[in-house]
Amino acid sequence: QFLNIRLIWLQIEKLHCGTLQLYTLFETLFACGLKMEGKVEVILNTQLKQQKDPKEAITIAISARALFDMEEEHELFLSEGLETFENFQLTNEDVPLKEGIVYPFIKAIQMVNARLLARNPEEKQLFEIILLSTHSAEGGVRIINSVNYYGLEISKFCFLNGSDPSKYLHSNNVKLFLSACESAVCNALKKDIPAALMLHQQHHTTQEHLKVAFDGDSVLFSDETDVVFKEKGLDEVIKYEKDREHVPIGEGPLKEFAMILGEMKKKFSPENDPISTYLVTARSGNDMGIRAIKTLRNWGLRIDEAFFMAGSPKGPLLSHIQPHIFFDDNARNIKGAREYGIPSAFVPSGCE
Repeated sequence: QFLNIRLIWLQIEKLHCGTLQLYTLFETLFACGLKMEGKVEVILNTQLKQQKDPKEAITIAISARALFDMEEEHELFLSEGLETFENFQLTNEDVPLKEGIVYPFIKAIQMVNARLLARNPEEKQLFEIILLSTHSAEGGVRIINSVNYYGLEISKFCFLNGSDPSKYLHSNNVKLFLSACESAVCNALKKDIPAALMLHQQHHTTQEHLKVAFDGDSVLFSDETDVVFKEKGLDEVIKYEKDREHVPIGEGPLKEFAMILGEMKKKFSPENDPISTYLVTARSGNDMGIRAIKTLRNWGLRIDEAFFMAGSPKGPLLSHIQPHIFFDDNARNIKGAREYGIPSAFVPSGCE
């Protein structure tokens, strides 16, 4: 711990925490909010305009590689090792990282927070963003400086030193975890933490109005219908759905997050609602759409628009919607969305 504290003391002039003059080591640590939690190094951002209430906030955890384009740095880490990677980060710590796939989503989340506070300055149910890195704080100064460069409201930076992120997610009551690491996403899903894999891609989403699109089965809903389809085919799954038309479908991994968005939408009048949600499902409307609609009604979840694609490609429709993020469990649908520059979040099923 002494070495880690000394490291941050040596780097502190580069770590723009909002403190203009740093007189002592203890004042520095207080300003930057450094905590040591075992192997996990946590830096609290005490300079946020609006501090979040941990009991009320909706916590979203993102990995550094999802927020920023760190493909070059990651390749360097894989090919040359940790020491070379950290030296590169230290040498370039004043060079802002490029925007990554999750960046537009986080900016839109900040806009929703601002709208909530404009409506009610005492609002407690706000989004809180925490950033996770599997590396140490030694190479993290560049990440923090990049966050400050872009004006992102990140509440805390967690440098995990190789620890499994899922162990840290539960203690922070995380409601959504977005990462560029498939094993981390799978570990989170196995612990019932909503999570999705965010792979590097070119993206074109720019508007501030928050738009979130969900697939149906295995994402918003459980995988029960997908299992029947894979085992017995289309005719049998249609019969299965008709027989259970009045029985709600089981909950999927992203149901809770969709419900949170639904509750936030209720705080605004329809004409001033800054959040739009979409269901984009491969189900057909005539044969399998009724059960899906009745399930949403049973949950009390209002979706702005529902599209039943009957197996058609989703990319062209998503290109029209332009969501900040699209959740799907089908690699083909993810590929199709990525081809249209849609930030795509892969929700793997059957993680082992």
